[in-house]
Amino acid sequence: MASPTLFVERIRRSVLKIVSGLLSLAIVGCSSVPQSTVQELAPSGILRVAINFGNPILASQDAKTGSLSGVSVDLSNELGRRIGKPVQLVPFASAARAVDAIKSSQVDVAFVAIDPVRGADIRYSAAYVVIEGAYLVRQDSPVRHNSDVDRPGVRVAVGAGSAYDLFLQRELKAASLVRAPTSPAVVDFFLAKDLEVAAGVRQQLEADVRRVPGLRLLEGRFMVIQQAIGVPKSREQAANYLRGFVEEMKASGFVAQALQRHKIEGADVAPPQRP
Repeated sequence: MASPTLFVERIRRSVLKIVSGLLSLAIVGCSSVPQSTVQELAPSGILRVAINFGNPILASQDAKTGSLSGVSVDLSNELGRRIGKPVQLVPFASAARAVDAIKSSQVDVAFVAIDPVRGADIRYSAAYVVIEGAYLVRQDSPVRHNSDVDRPGVRVAVGAGSAYDLFLQRELKAASLVRAPTSPAVVDFFLAKDLEVAAGVRQQLEADVRRVPGLRLLEGRFMVIQQAIGVPKSREQAANYLRGFVEEMKASGFVAQALQRHKIEGADVAPPQRP
């Protein structure tokens, strides 16, 4: 029969082997992402992520605790896990502020909509979800259809710097845009300024219709908004990695499950992007 000392030594050696094996697995897992790519994604050693909680499809912030949740938060945490870096979520009330943060290198990654204007400074992944831009009016408004909006004298409230602000700047020829500070503030701004139309993400406008009597949404959509992950223009390796990461997250069901878990309706998983 083995002595107590020998028995303890055997246990110690077994534990060391297990720990060593786990460490080896961790190293192998992290090494699957090239260190040069990890350096571009998290140059400070922390993955700093801009989270736009002004878009309820992407994220929300608890008013009491300040904690963030949503599909973009879930993707951020999974990305950090895969590259082996801690994640710092940096909240912003609007997409415009998140874009400014990525352009000034305050953050490393931002969850924002794809737009050619932003593309001058940002490299994008593929889209992970697509959502609709819609119009809202008062019940007694003569504006009945989307085609009625672009007419002289029609003033459209938009969130400053939002994807639909940038889109409508290019599309509207006769109507004029009036900018609210943030997207969630659009409807209250529209009412306070006595404007003709409010534009925004359909889900946000639907919530405003339930909140404020006497409003209605126009049928259909005026644009499709593609939500993606952006990095500074100079970080090409990071952008290439994120394209593959997003495609995997869509194909595996991760994005669909996150939308379901956070009870998000009206948003669709973006289709696969062709190489």
